[in-house]
Amino acid sequence: METLKHFMDVLASPMGMLGMLGQVMFFSRFLVQWIASEKKGKSTVPVSFWYLSIGGGSLLLFYAVWRKDPVITLGQLVGLFVYVRNLILIHRHKAAQAAVS
Repeated sequence: METLKHFMDVLASPMGMLGMLGQVMFFSRFLVQWIASEKKGKSTVPVSFWYLSIGGGSLLLFYAVWRKDPVITLGQLVGLFVYVRNLILIHRHKAAQAAVS
């Protein structure tokens, strides 16, 4: 019972709420990807997936640093690099296509 009280206390704190918001954003990227894939009838990753990844990952990184959790902190740092890099590649490709047109 004490564990449940601690769990609820953390979730009710401002930082707990921030962490949950990050988790909701991070999870929502999968829903966005699934819906986009269903609409196209094939697996696809929309650009919004990467923006949700950055938003959720940033909030989770902030929460992990506050919690002093090195495992989650390092995981989110690496993830954020990948998400930003994918957006750079996407925008670079779009700019190249626009220049050709």
